[in-house]
Amino acid sequence: MDLNSILLQLETDNEEDIESLLHQYNGENNLTFTFDPKGEDLRSRLCQGLLTVLGRQFGPRCQSTCLETLRILSRDKRVLGPVGTREGMLVLAGLARLRGGTEGGDSLQGEVQIEEKERVVVEALKCLCNVVFNSAAAQQVGADVQLARGLCARLHATRTGRHEVGLFSLRLLFLLSALRPDVRGALRRELRAVGLLTEVLECTLDVRWVGPYEAAPPDPQALPIPAEDNERAMEALKALFNLTLSDTSDEDGDHQLRLITAIMRHLLMLKTQTEDKTEEAHSHAINLLSNLPVSCLDVLIDVPVQGGQDEYSGKNMDVVQVLLDFMEKRIDKQGANYKEGLTPVLSLLTEGSRYQREIRRYIKTQVLPPLKEVKVRPEIGSTVRNKLVRLMTHVDMGVKQSAAEFLFVLCKENVNNLLKYTGYGNAAGLLVARGLLAGGRGETKYSDDEDSDTEEYKSAKPFINPITGHVEEPMPNPIEEMTEEQKEYEAQELVNMFDKLSRQQLIRPMGVKRDGSLAPLEEALRQPTTDSCSSDSD
Repeated sequence: MDLNSILLQLETDNEEDIESLLHQYNGENNLTFTFDPKGEDLRSRLCQGLLTVLGRQFGPRCQSTCLETLRILSRDKRVLGPVGTREGMLVLAGLARLRGGTEGGDSLQGEVQIEEKERVVVEALKCLCNVVFNSAAAQQVGADVQLARGLCARLHATRTGRHEVGLFSLRLLFLLSALRPDVRGALRRELRAVGLLTEVLECTLDVRWVGPYEAAPPDPQALPIPAEDNERAMEALKALFNLTLSDTSDEDGDHQLRLITAIMRHLLMLKTQTEDKTEEAHSHAINLLSNLPVSCLDVLIDVPVQGGQDEYSGKNMDVVQVLLDFMEKRIDKQGANYKEGLTPVLSLLTEGSRYQREIRRYIKTQVLPPLKEVKVRPEIGSTVRNKLVRLMTHVDMGVKQSAAEFLFVLCKENVNNLLKYTGYGNAAGLLVARGLLAGGRGETKYSDDEDSDTEEYKSAKPFINPITGHVEEPMPNPIEEMTEEQKEYEAQELVNMFDKLSRQQLIRPMGVKRDGSLAPLEEALRQPTTDSCSSDSD
């Protein structure tokens, strides 16, 4: 469609013709996300013309059509010069009922009875989301005109209002908090947005409290979370994640953070309309929990146990099982980005196990049960343990470290216990990083309860290859039929080859120092050995 004809039409005051022409353009370009660079100048002028029209006293139908056109154009970050100005942003903020930061809630609540006027607000919010996301200048202006204050006023006043208004208000708040650290700080300190978003989640998820940090469990026969409620909850969770990225211990208070933890527990026990949406909701909940202090994690298990079982000191492990199921599902997902999809839940389970004894005991029974099968390498198989051991040699360093650290904590940071379940070869990376190649323990103090080995493991233990972690089939001895002279010759040849590779600096012989770290062999040999090294028994 010829943009010049639209520009000429925008200069007139004929509201119907402007609306008709723009409606046609919107229909043709609604699904357009890439634009011809040759038309940048025309599209930029069109943005300016639309802002001029939006400043006139036209009806809501024409306004919403103009905003829809502007939303399509705002997908192209190269033409947002006119929109990213103070004047352009104030026009959009006014149409979204955010200008000035004080009239958001009351004005909207009185006017959105008319569907067309609500559509104007929604389209203006969509435009602001696109413009703020694509324009650094618009982000600065948004901070200067205090869009976040207007959004908080909106959420205070319309917490249970219309879906799209709440959804895009939360999305814009998320974008501002993600892209502007100064806005993020103001939201936490001045606007108390952590408490506000917590209240939004309570209302959206229909949380009913039966204790200080205990929500009423969902009815097994209850319907899944409605799709619209789930969408708003996801945006609120993303914004809360941004606001809790920095240290949360002082500004938000223990009560507020424990309240969030309880709501996350409630969300993890809920289902949504589809399995994928449930997984997405649980992923956001896990990301948020990873930001909270570990001292809050007891809230996850400090609820009554169904049936009154006291196996784990009366703690309820239902949500821990949900987290384990989520972890295994992410491991099994083909072609998944493990760093983004898996490491957050591994980190959460690791910290929970490190500081909550009952969580560690429960997870260990599920992930590292007493060994019975010792004839198969620990990384081969379909159990959770097998899958995690495979991840210990993953190409991504973050994934590899997360999986190894998780298993190490389940073994109470005892090197001997870890090697029993993984083998030395799989654990070498962690041991090098921790300086524990010589054995020993990590720094965290754990309870003194001991693991009991199965009879199968005890009988096979002397025959287990410590490198591979399993009992190997007997291999023929390659030097069995050699004479002593042949053995001596082969040994000397091997020494000569290593010496040649070392002098050519193709390899560098290493040794383990007394502190368990690696060092060049000559340096390691200079340190006196000690006979006092002890290993912990299982």
